[in-house]
Amino acid sequence: ISSGKNPDYPLEQVLGVKKQRVDEAETVVRERKRELETEEKKLTTVKEARDKVLEHKTDKLEQLREALDTGTTSDEVRTMKRYLKVVKEDLVAEEEKVKEQQVQVDQAEKNLEEARALLKARRLELDKMEIHKAEWWRVMKKEMRIAEEKEQDELGQATYLARRAEERRRKR
Repeated sequence: ISSGKNPDYPLEQVLGVKKQRVDEAETVVRERKRELETEEKKLTTVKEARDKVLEHKTDKLEQLREALDTGTTSDEVRTMKRYLKVVKEDLVAEEEKVKEQQVQVDQAEKNLEEARALLKARRLELDKMEIHKAEWWRVMKKEMRIAEEKEQDELGQATYLARRAEERRRKR
């Protein structure tokens, strides 16, 4: 261990994979956010279209009431009522579009929440690995320090014994 080189963390590849998974999960979350924003914009658009049809229907109803109040021919009233029926059908179709788009928004929200949950889990795994790595380094540094102290003790003892042997030789 005292070769001067620090040991490599044995799970470095696993840690790299965990980091890559977090990066991928973050990318998925960003994609899901964009998808949700797109679906919400579509929902706003179909709601606006529905509101225009509703406004048109309200206007036509007011025209019919005014015509009835001012007195008009029964043919004109029938024509207006038929037109109102068509506008009501258009409104029902627009309401259906809004419902369908709301389903898409709900699904996009669900997908985003799932992606966030996965990201949270992946980050937790990465955090556990990084904690393990820090603990491993703490233990390795302690072992390296102990090995270095042992080596120093052995070196000191060898030096002491060599000096002692040298002194004994000189005394003879």
